[in-house]
Amino acid sequence: MQRPARSSERAAFAGIFSVTLLSLLGVGAVLPVIPHFVRGHLGEGDFAVGIAIGSYAFTALACRPLAGNIADVRGRRPVVIVGSLLAALGGLLYLIPAGLPGLIVSRLVLGAGEGSVFTAGATWVVDLAPPGRRGRVIGLYGLAVWMGLSLGPPIGHAILEASSFDAVWIFAAAAPAVGAVIAFLIPDPYGGSGERRRERGPLIARESIRPGAALSLATVGYAAMASFIVLILGSKGIGHGTTAFTAFAASVVATRLLAGNLPDRIGPLRCAAGAAIVEAAGLVLIALATSLPMAILGSVAMGAAFSTIYPSLSLYVVNRVGEDRRGAALGTFTAFFDAGIGLGAPLTGAVAAIAGYSAAFWLAAACALGTAAAAGVGIRRAKAAQPA
Repeated sequence: MQRPARSSERAAFAGIFSVTLLSLLGVGAVLPVIPHFVRGHLGEGDFAVGIAIGSYAFTALACRPLAGNIADVRGRRPVVIVGSLLAALGGLLYLIPAGLPGLIVSRLVLGAGEGSVFTAGATWVVDLAPPGRRGRVIGLYGLAVWMGLSLGPPIGHAILEASSFDAVWIFAAAAPAVGAVIAFLIPDPYGGSGERRRERGPLIARESIRPGAALSLATVGYAAMASFIVLILGSKGIGHGTTAFTAFAASVVATRLLAGNLPDRIGPLRCAAGAAIVEAAGLVLIALATSLPMAILGSVAMGAAFSTIYPSLSLYVVNRVGEDRRGAALGTFTAFFDAGIGLGAPLTGAVAAIAGYSAAFWLAAACALGTAAAAGVGIRRAKAAQPA
């Protein structure tokens, strides 16, 4: 297949990045608003808040493999457009006064849309990337998620302060709707090709299961950071947990921008193994922290490592499958990220409740070492498979 011109590739990447960012802005904008809506407007309690927030993840997880499989059969752009429209529909459903059940339905629809957009979008940018730069492109594309989840909450809070719940819901619908329009206009040299279409294959790509499991283990560290960094530093009398989490997030972004080519340069499994060891070290530093600089050092190490693991393992998955199965492979793989969050958060919470906050970070460090071990096994198998 003839590759498109470099300018066309860049335009397409910018468009796909923008579509994903707009979808995640809609996701992020409602995060600080839903608790107020559930407690104040609906008169429900904290358990209902958790259900409303968390229900989104179920359809996101379930739809990623399905979206990837359809993207292989029908093309990337149609799945991105439909996913954006589903996310917009989820925003509109917030406007229907149907109580907590209606809110949960809207969250489920939103999850299906976002899961589809990210999976098909990730597959699309890999299609566009030169083979020697795929790891970097995957990492840069992932920044759309971080930006959306970072910028969305303050936008949603500002809209609520200036107007009303309905105004926030309208923004949550409008952002991905604009994304759907952009997706329709993106140059897609690979789309609509008859040679590309195939019969739908297995929903779950077997090649993605082991690297996906390794990703889930690494994601437990993120669950611990998001859930307990403020609490553990507060319990130690250090405080400034928000500052430590900001250092973690800044480290994620800086690593993607400055060292995003590491998986391409040294190999995805070597990069994943090294990053997982650094992640474990960062989590141990946080568990043992006796001062803010020590906690920030651990947070920066954890952020740099966590930022590297996803594109490294994604590149490994992409390199194991043909172009016609990338969507299914990445759909299966990214579902493991949701699984890691969904299982890691309650697991670290249970450990923290039994043995204290430091124990949650020790558990996350052990899981990161599990990721390093899994990558090491993959390296040994690759060496054993090489001809003598």
